[in-house]
Amino acid sequence: QMQLVESGGGLVQAGGSLRLSCAASGRAFSTWAMGWFRQPPGKEREFVAYISWSGDTTNYADSVKGRFTISRDNAKNTVTLQMNNLKSENTDVYYCAAELRRNLGSIFPGEYDYWGQGTQVTVSS
Repeated sequence: QMQLVESGGGLVQAGGSLRLSCAASGRAFSTWAMGWFRQPPGKEREFVAYISWSGDTTNYADSVKGRFTISRDNAKNTVTLQMNNLKSENTDVYYCAAELRRNLGSIFPGEYDYWGQGTQVTVSS
């Protein structure tokens, strides 16, 4: 009983930045951990970042540490992925997801309960 809608994707040159947003509705947002995943062609969704329900615990894939930042704004029911120093290998469709059972987040997509439709990120070299 939650809907997630991503936005903010687009085309950017290598070294540039994008900010992805995920708007949630239909459920108490602050009780859910939130994650961002990507889905390379022909592969399952891969972990990018997550943030706990309290907002004070985050985790990142090694490939994005130091470049990406996940945050949440419970007043707006949104979670954001700030993507800096983008590289061509970051090109992909990015999805936000909500997890309730643990409320702490997970690197495994199967542990999330709801997913958005995805937003395309394209980084030109």
